[in-house]
Amino acid sequence: MTDAAAYRNPQEPCFDIAHLAHVEVLTDKFEESLDFFTRVYGLTETARDDSSAYLRAFDDYEFATLKLTRSTTTGVGHIAYRTSSAAALERRVAAIEAAGFAGEWVEGDLSHGRAYRFKSPDDHDFEIYWETNPYQAPDDQRPALKNLAQRYHGRGCCPRRLDHLNLLVRSVENFRDFIVACLGSRVTEQILLDSGQLAGCWFTVNNKTYDIAVTVDHKQASNRFHHITYATDQREDILRAADIFLENGVHIETGPHKHAVQGTFFLYVWEPAGNRVELANAGARLILRPDWQPVTWTESERKKGQAWGLKTIESFHTHGTPEVE
Repeated sequence: MTDAAAYRNPQEPCFDIAHLAHVEVLTDKFEESLDFFTRVYGLTETARDDSSAYLRAFDDYEFATLKLTRSTTTGVGHIAYRTSSAAALERRVAAIEAAGFAGEWVEGDLSHGRAYRFKSPDDHDFEIYWETNPYQAPDDQRPALKNLAQRYHGRGCCPRRLDHLNLLVRSVENFRDFIVACLGSRVTEQILLDSGQLAGCWFTVNNKTYDIAVTVDHKQASNRFHHITYATDQREDILRAADIFLENGVHIETGPHKHAVQGTFFLYVWEPAGNRVELANAGARLILRPDWQPVTWTESERKKGQAWGLKTIESFHTHGTPEVE
């Protein structure tokens, strides 16, 4: 494990992984959660099978970016990334197995073909795949401009695309070494405590500022979920969403406000099963520099709160799904 303070990104960026493709979220209140994500949050349901609903934002090209699955618990089912080619998939599988995280090939579902599934040090299920089922808009959803995947429907909060997710982990350093080795991710920003321990880390596989973040699980449990985030076009969309959540009795945990880390304008809510969901205006910053090195935030800097001085609400550090004692 590399010392956190001395860590530097690899000199040669790896683009075998194209992007975060979809996230499976578990719910023990399926109908209520589905109503939230479609009517209130504004995703489109593209299909359903015996256990899951397949959902997407209006400008996602994938068939589904959120797989909402019936369960007796909550949290994350799996996290999926799409590779940049069939050959890249094979290269990444070889890298995963060489790093000691060997998994297995699994059949795809309604949204994609076969995938290679493997586990993180905290037992989160990851999968990578190449063959996909791109969304084909039906006549009533076909956009006027053919460079869009779907027309802007304006239903609910109506986010534009999947942006990122955040996982809770027992050791940020262990997860960092895992995802860099397995996916070729780069660290963009991190929080380093006075003790020398990493409290949080943000990663990207492309030119976005990040597609996944991890923060320390203060309950030291495994396989826990912090939140999923979809991106909006502008801040005003998030202010409008706050009113929509208010009118629909959705628990607003914190925001709208602006993060210091990554600079995103944000709003966090809890969907009916208790999973945390974010809307963020996250498209302005890009990491174009190929030799980008992590921006490190100190413990004292983070104690100042968010960018505009908002004190981070206590539940943001303690609440994750599934809940544990």
